[in-house]
Amino acid sequence: MPDEFRSPIKHHLVLHRIDPEQGIRRFYSLMIERDLFGVVRLVCHWGRVGTRGQEAVTEFTTEQEAAEALEALARLKRRRGFLDL
Repeated sequence: MPDEFRSPIKHHLVLHRIDPEQGIRRFYSLMIERDLFGVVRLVCHWGRVGTRGQEAVTEFTTEQEAAEALEALARLKRRRGFLDL
């Protein structure tokens, strides 16, 4: 794909938190996508490693708004001990 069509926004981020002493093995995935109708969506998928987990979808009017929400959630999770995978 030519560079002029690529978005500068990071579209997928996976975080994890593993602490064997406390029995914590969790993941948190954030992804920006467009559906078939062109609606920008932020898909959050989280849970214990090895399970199906849960999913929540939030729609945004622009890709920039979705990117800001992704970064805000990522900052929150990193403060709670999650690391980039």
